[in-house]
Amino acid sequence: MSLAGKTIFITGASRGIGLAIALRAARDGANIAIAAKTSEPHRHLPGTIYSAAEAIEKAGGKALPLVVDVRDELAVEAAVGETVRQFGGIDICVNNASAIHLTGTLQTDMKRFDLMHGVNSRGTFVATRACLPHLMKATNPHVLMISPPLDMSPRWFGPHTAYAMAKFGMSMCVLGMSDEFAKGGIAFNALWPRTAIATAAIQFVLSGEESMRNCRKPEIMADAAHAIFMKPARDFTGKFLIDDTVLYEEGVRDFSGYSVDPASLLMRDMFVPDEMVAPPGVKISSAIDVSHDRY
Repeated sequence: MSLAGKTIFITGASRGIGLAIALRAARDGANIAIAAKTSEPHRHLPGTIYSAAEAIEKAGGKALPLVVDVRDELAVEAAVGETVRQFGGIDICVNNASAIHLTGTLQTDMKRFDLMHGVNSRGTFVATRACLPHLMKATNPHVLMISPPLDMSPRWFGPHTAYAMAKFGMSMCVLGMSDEFAKGGIAFNALWPRTAIATAAIQFVLSGEESMRNCRKPEIMADAAHAIFMKPARDFTGKFLIDDTVLYEEGVRDFSGYSVDPASLLMRDMFVPDEMVAPPGVKISSAIDVSHDRY
């Protein structure tokens, strides 16, 4: 099973989880459209669409770097059109682009609120909508949101209502679109990490490298996404998935290689429901988690 020759449109793929997913697909020989707005190096976050494209090409894929702000409908539509012209179609859409600001209601100004909703829920809807006419022509079309299971627990909303609303908006796209397009054979699924993932963005937000020791590497999300893309789209849709559970079901039993520091306890990510238990042998600390207290 391989993604060779498949074309993947990934938002926010200049770094982090998006880039890791792109690199995993590139190892198969996939075509990757890198739809992100970072054309110049960020003062805090390394990586641009051009450095990502270089890494993808070195990994064995074909890359198309595209300057895209997912809040801009016309820019997204133009990027999708350029991807189709370059590669002949689109097989997979990955909605990875996200904005985060973990603050309470009175501490969240409307500029931040609009940014999170514009990038997360609206950006996901815009990118998916633009890709759909081309996905309908693909042989095994997948849409993947990097978003959490739909657990409407007050504990996820109370500390940071604005962010939770925006992030769960991505998951609501999975809920609605998987039903809307069920007969069309397009898979819509959500993938979320059980633990914090060691990305430059999280390192910046957590203010230092020490917390990175309690994280897993982005490759666990990339391998889980790859496993999802291998599934028959018509039969595997409308699911809210956790990274290590996906891989456990694929036969993975040793997850230590995904840890930044295998000797350190793993930090639980937010939005993971208690009933979605970890695979046997995976130990998540109950004392540390990604919450408003850590940001």
